[in-house]
Amino acid sequence: MRFITPGLIALMAGISSVQAANVESMRLWAAPDHARLVFDLSGLTSANVFALDNPERLVIDLDESVLNTDASTLPLEGSAIDAVRTGTRDGGGLRVVLELNREVEPRHFVLPPNDQYGHRLVVDLEYPGESAVENPIDPIEAMIRDQEMLAQQSNAQAQAQVPGSQVAPEAPAAPVEVQPAQPHPQRDIIIAVDPGHGGEDPGAIGPAGTREKDVVLNIARRLASDINNTPGFKAVLTRDSDYYIGLRQRTQLAREQKADFFVSVHADAFNSPRPEGSSVYALSQRGATSETAQWLADSENRADLIGGVDGSLSLRDKDQVLRGVLLDLTMTATLNDSLSIGGQVLEQLGRINRLHKSRVEQAGFMVLKSPDIPSLLIEVGFISNPAEERRLRDPVHQQGLATAIFSGLRAHFERNPPPTSLLAWQRDNQRRPTGNEYRIQSGDTLSSIAVRHGVPVNQLRQANDLSGDVIRVGQVLRIPNS
Repeated sequence: MRFITPGLIALMAGISSVQAANVESMRLWAAPDHARLVFDLSGLTSANVFALDNPERLVIDLDESVLNTDASTLPLEGSAIDAVRTGTRDGGGLRVVLELNREVEPRHFVLPPNDQYGHRLVVDLEYPGESAVENPIDPIEAMIRDQEMLAQQSNAQAQAQVPGSQVAPEAPAAPVEVQPAQPHPQRDIIIAVDPGHGGEDPGAIGPAGTREKDVVLNIARRLASDINNTPGFKAVLTRDSDYYIGLRQRTQLAREQKADFFVSVHADAFNSPRPEGSSVYALSQRGATSETAQWLADSENRADLIGGVDGSLSLRDKDQVLRGVLLDLTMTATLNDSLSIGGQVLEQLGRINRLHKSRVEQAGFMVLKSPDIPSLLIEVGFISNPAEERRLRDPVHQQGLATAIFSGLRAHFERNPPPTSLLAWQRDNQRRPTGNEYRIQSGDTLSSIAVRHGVPVNQLRQANDLSGDVIRVGQVLRIPNS
């Protein structure tokens, strides 16, 4: 029985006359959670998409269209499509039938011509319940687990009298069963690695035809390998093959994995072959810090027009005042972390490659607009420069760039490990400073800890390499001998 899938309508509704269009080529990209089929058209046409069951199929009808390509050459491996059949439908026009091996939620839209392609019909097959990454983590569950572990540790420590305190012990109370402190989580620090562009979006193209999407995927894979081969770290790739992901979805994937940091890898381009060198960008809340940075931000953000995604970050489920407070607090903290880490990454990149800018730039890249995850966008070099294009194709140079990026990230996290991480546990247990140690509890401030232990605040800062008074529950402080 034929039926129209809810939400799917004729693409060119409202056009008074249907134009004949040839299908010049068909392209398919298979991702873990979806597949995208693109029809390259010689002109404007209308289409209708509907599903059939028993067996499951998806039918794509294009009015007054002719197929000028071989659909049997499509790479179906890893997709929901087992086979593609084509033919002339009753009444004329082209019919394409996709034989499916799983349940899909289809959607389709048309795209107008751009600098790289002509008219296109895009058919997305989304897989219900599938994630773009393996073994997705429930971020709320993970956050609650970590907080409970820290709370249990703090409560257990609070049972003992704080060293140096002059407060007399209270009279014995009724016996209370004290739960033993839970073991330290020793979790991995999770780095989300985002290779820019992908699929039908090639990114910038060099003079010799090198595509940005290929270069950055190779560098991202090498970076992920370095991260995964380092104890205490884990990498999550937003894409591990040649397919497109919307800009907003990239940060959503990082959030699903409870990433501690997000790094997006790109290759720069300009309308002149002369510019060269690497750049590091953090988010600017008030716009770009230079005209070049603004131009780059606009060109990267426009990539979502290819995928038909609006790229906006929504907090519509929050009260207006709460939205403002949350964004102000989180943006300030994450931006400060991003700038700090960006400086270290830039320093490492400068050891193996010329720097286009000697400081961390700031711009409004969409992938940096996650308020709760510190983020950087790294332009590894100018693919529009012929000499740099050759270097970017070199596997040795790609590995050098990946190693430099991770060296900067690792240096930051070794100095400032999240309290529940393996690196924090190693620091707390392997370091044997003179004096006492104190694990920060809820309600503590740096000044109250200093007063309680009889040491000056400045001395407490110096002993713990603190540049300010910001401390975190679960963090262990060295208490120097007064």
